[in-house]
Amino acid sequence: MNSRETQLAAFDRLLTIKDELREQCPWDKKQTMQTLRHLTIEETYELGDAILDNDLEEVKKELGDILLHIIFYAKIGSETKDFDIADVCTSISEKLINRHPHIYGDVTVEDEKDVKRNWENLKLKEGKKSVLEGVPNGLPSLVKANRIQDKVSGVGFDWEKPEQVWEKVQEELAEFQYEVKKQDTEKMEEEFGDVLFSMVNYARFLDISPENALERTNKKFIKRFQYLENKAKGLGKSLKEMTLEEMDVFWEEAKKV
Repeated sequence: MNSRETQLAAFDRLLTIKDELREQCPWDKKQTMQTLRHLTIEETYELGDAILDNDLEEVKKELGDILLHIIFYAKIGSETKDFDIADVCTSISEKLINRHPHIYGDVTVEDEKDVKRNWENLKLKEGKKSVLEGVPNGLPSLVKANRIQDKVSGVGFDWEKPEQVWEKVQEELAEFQYEVKKQDTEKMEEEFGDVLFSMVNYARFLDISPENALERTNKKFIKRFQYLENKAKGLGKSLKEMTLEEMDVFWEEAKKV
């Protein structure tokens, strides 16, 4: 791999290019933090896709795109004299040192759980009123549920064994089915939310990312359905003209591809 000297030179080159583009490129000149925001979110999702596909070449490219956005925000911050890239790096460095007293201080930890517990306690000492303050409101609900559970676990609010969580899942499923029988739409939605929340918690106990798991299933379904569509086209038919039995034959084929 590249030496630290080469890495720093590459980073310096990127900073210089961004300075030049900001001064000379009509598009770059017009951008603000607000106009970049949705593009940054899009790039983050593209990175997530590349990671799920285990496409390391694409991961490298998408990391570059996100790094460019970070430098762009820092450049804008420097223009308003609020902060620059050095301030960004210093800020995260200080945070990492302060949040890792077991490395940079005299605190002793036994495992990852101790580290997470210390992390959340330190944030409260820094002025946070709630361990849940760090969960962004705009997160997708599935990701947010996982982060909420992870956060409260860090201060000891958690089950002890996966079996207990699975019992909770079954309990929530029973409550959901009860409301389904009553056909109370509002209650059904509420209980379905409880089922999803408990399933996310169970996934966490099994070290499964619910977001990754669902997205893998999405990708798998899309691939199989598109196989089915292509087979139908080969027969000169639309899916509406096929019976479920006919479609199921190709669906089973898709599983083997």
